[in-house]
Amino acid sequence: MEINKIAVIGAGNMGHQIALSAVLSGFQVTCIDTNADILNKAIQFADNYLTERVNKGKLTSEAANQARTNLAFVPTVEQAVAEADLVIEAIIEKLAVKRKLFAQVDKLCPAHTILATNSSYIVSSKIADATTRPDKVCNMHFFNPALVMKLVEVVKGPHVSDETVESVMHVAKKMGKIPVLLHKEIYGFLVNRLLQVTRQEALKLLDMGVASFEDIDTAAMNGLGYPMGPFQLLDLTGVDLAYHVGMEKYRESGDPADRPSPTVVEKFTKGEWGKKVGKGFYDYE
Repeated sequence: MEINKIAVIGAGNMGHQIALSAVLSGFQVTCIDTNADILNKAIQFADNYLTERVNKGKLTSEAANQARTNLAFVPTVEQAVAEADLVIEAIIEKLAVKRKLFAQVDKLCPAHTILATNSSYIVSSKIADATTRPDKVCNMHFFNPALVMKLVEVVKGPHVSDETVESVMHVAKKMGKIPVLLHKEIYGFLVNRLLQVTRQEALKLLDMGVASFEDIDTAAMNGLGYPMGPFQLLDLTGVDLAYHVGMEKYRESGDPADRPSPTVVEKFTKGEWGKKVGKGFYDYE
């Protein structure tokens, strides 16, 4: 299926960058958020980003104007998905909220529309049965920051058709991304399963008082060659995201070992969610 129009639900840090990546690749894009403040920040980011790209000689004025013309920020789901060929959900990592949204979107968009979740942990088989088109529901996981990071994880659950996977992989490639295909659903997919091992051990070392988070980051970067340390990465992706992901897993398994680290819980409670709020493990004010 030829995909021309994309709707991105959620205009936060991931959502508005996915939307910009898509529109700069020639797609017509609508981006929606019911939070007016988040939507306004997304609009401001898009305008500033396109202007900066032109000023740096990375984009022509004509291309920037065309991209901005093809990018619409709207306040309702109905406006966003009415003509979409592909919907990409990028909202909070809570299964119940996602299922409610997908059931709503299923009733509002055309029959041919593919529904993708950008979830970094929740597999689409837990969402698909909330719709009447489970064969068209899959994971399409971008990485933060989506305008820079090339990798996209596409997950083919047992309910997903080959046609859906082919279409989503094609969209990712057209966006200049490097998609990888998972033939089976698994919690955390590829990258986060690898990262989770390092992150859990880093948090354990911090909780035990073995070393400061700064020194753990320094060790990871200078001893293992990581581009950034686990705590810098937590700040970038969001301490709140780590908290919600951990809590969702704990609710499902009931295993105390799956609960978020005490340090993550403390940071979440204090509202120190990372770079996006100005303070996490590090201070960004």
